[in-house]
Amino acid sequence: MHWIDWIVIALYFVLIAWIAWWYGRHQRDTTDYFLAGRNAGWVVIGASIFTSNIGSEHIVGLAGQGASTGMAMAHWELHAWCLIVLAGLFVPFYYKSRVATIPEFLEKRFSPRTRWILSCVSLVAYVFTKVSVTVYAGAVVFQALLPDTFGSPQNAFWVGAFSTVIITGIYTVFGGMRAIMNTATPQAVIILFGSFVITAIGLSKLGGWDELVATCKTNADQFALWRPLSDPDFPWLGVVIASPIIGLWYWCTDQYIVQRVLSAKDLPTARRGALFGGVLKLWPVLIFLIPGMIGWALHQKGIIQLPPKIVNGEVVAPIDGDQVFPSLVRLLLPPGIRGLIVACLLAALMSSLASLFNSSASLFTVDIYEKIRPGQSEQHLLMVGRIATATVVILGIIWIPVMAKVSGGGLYQYLQSVQGYLAPPITAVFFLGLFWKRLNSVGATWALATGFVLGMLKLTIQVFFGKEKQFQEPAWLAAIGDFNFLYATGVLFAISAIVMVVASLLTPPPPEEKVRGLTYGSIHQEAAEEIRKSWDAGNIFMALFILVCVLGMYLYFSFWLS
Repeated sequence: MHWIDWIVIALYFVLIAWIAWWYGRHQRDTTDYFLAGRNAGWVVIGASIFTSNIGSEHIVGLAGQGASTGMAMAHWELHAWCLIVLAGLFVPFYYKSRVATIPEFLEKRFSPRTRWILSCVSLVAYVFTKVSVTVYAGAVVFQALLPDTFGSPQNAFWVGAFSTVIITGIYTVFGGMRAIMNTATPQAVIILFGSFVITAIGLSKLGGWDELVATCKTNADQFALWRPLSDPDFPWLGVVIASPIIGLWYWCTDQYIVQRVLSAKDLPTARRGALFGGVLKLWPVLIFLIPGMIGWALHQKGIIQLPPKIVNGEVVAPIDGDQVFPSLVRLLLPPGIRGLIVACLLAALMSSLASLFNSSASLFTVDIYEKIRPGQSEQHLLMVGRIATATVVILGIIWIPVMAKVSGGGLYQYLQSVQGYLAPPITAVFFLGLFWKRLNSVGATWALATGFVLGMLKLTIQVFFGKEKQFQEPAWLAAIGDFNFLYATGVLFAISAIVMVVASLLTPPPPEEKVRGLTYGSIHQEAAEEIRKSWDAGNIFMALFILVCVLGMYLYFSFWLS
């Protein structure tokens, strides 16, 4: 790293610290801290949605997937259409109910028990998957870019992990949601600009887009968007089944994302913010996934040399996917620009972590603490929220060594599996509950509990049983362990939906006043008219633009190697 790079990075951190301090001064209560005072504009909301989604593990991991599996992961990055579903179907109910968290909405629709289940599972998932994995990926970036700066690559890893978590934790604790929302826009600009630069320089070194296509055609099976049913990782049928279930859970029902929409100043703004997030979500395929393929092509042509993947001292793959993006930064970019790209990665890491910290704190404070100790003052709850945020930071650091071991077996694949095992019951409960008012709290409780237990059982078995795992016997457990997570996601969704419907039909229906205004079959005429009017011309245009772009990319990349 050149001294100019360090100056650029330092200036970035000074800017972020100033923004956190400035907005932290004006916090008065939990609405300010968790929902930015409910007065955010649509540009800020959309930018915050985008930066919350694009963490360092996303940028590094997507480039790695691009180098190793080509366009297979593009299905997950073409989920911009899910934000149309969020804006069109869910935002009116979330916003009009004036909830602070998604579990709180579940309580209004069903019961306090469903709220507790979702809150507890979400907190566990945040601490032991999202926070730790994001920090781990950021530390890998430090390890690749600054291998000798702190004495050894391992030291660089831990310095990167601790410094980014601590700095992010400090500005989240003192800045709250206002700091996160108002740092989102400059961070989105940095992320987009930096990724555009590295994509453009990489294509220039390679010889242009046509040369990339020609090079990828030599290994068309590896880089195809649609894989045959025999593919062990991404069979096309499994992708078609699982991708929408995971996408709709993440974009429409996860506190981590939806919290941004809840901070809007009115319903039209909330919808437009979600749609603007969808417009920004169109870019990752082009500026995060494709650079990985560019790196692979440059390596194939001998223009750059990428490090092999080494596990336990043995080379297991010719290219280490997680090192592709950092290697492109190190090998292709001049001083100054390199520092800007590192700042881009830090921006992604900090934005993603900050959102996780704040969402975890709001879940604990609003959904758990207030239920245990009701009647506390706003200042007391604000203090509890900050303590909860600090606790999440500490737990995230403690869990990093465990994630380091998990990554040896494929960190990104592990993350996809976890999402596939968490998402199905939540997606089933929210979608069925929104459209069918006959479904009650008994059905929702049993669906959530059954789905979570079965999902965690599948994950546990997958860790220990199967090919190249610790145990290959008994054969039936090994078969469950090797069962593709995409198909397992579909099975879990079907089981959760069936359990919810059957349990609801076997028990009394919910009272009419319980579901009034919380399902599409119980909206009164005045509210329905207000919801309809919030679809103004600008929102309709953005929704159509997203659909056209998603369909266009699907059509192009379905045949790009033909």
